[in-house]
Amino acid sequence: MPLLLGCLALFFPRFVIILTVIFSDYIGAAYQTVLWPLLGFFFAPLTTLFYAFAINHHGSVDGIYVVGMILAVLIDLGLLGGGGRASSKRVVEYRTAGVKRVKNTAN
Repeated sequence: MPLLLGCLALFFPRFVIILTVIFSDYIGAAYQTVLWPLLGFFFAPLTTLFYAFAINHHGSVDGIYVVGMILAVLIDLGLLGGGGRASSKRVVEYRTAGVKRVKNTAN
C-alpha cells in the first residue's frame, strides 16, 4: 500500500495529501502547525509529502534526505513553471495564426 501511495504522489500529490490527512496522522506528526502543510498543499505538494516522509522515518532532514528534498523542490518548481510557459506559448501561437489567416484572406 505505501508503494501505491508513493506512485500516486508523483502524479496526484494533492490527492495523496488529502488521503494521508483523512486516514492517518502522518502529516500531523511531521508538522506542529496547520499553516505549513496548508501552504505546501497549494504551492509545493511533493515537497510537503517528502518532508513528512523524512521527519517520520529519519527524524530530520539530513544526509540523503537533503537530496530528496532538493529533488522534490525542483519537481514542484518544474510543475508550476512549465505549465505557465506552455500556456503562454499556446496563446501566442493562436494569436499569430489568426493574424496570418486575416492577411491571407485580404490578398
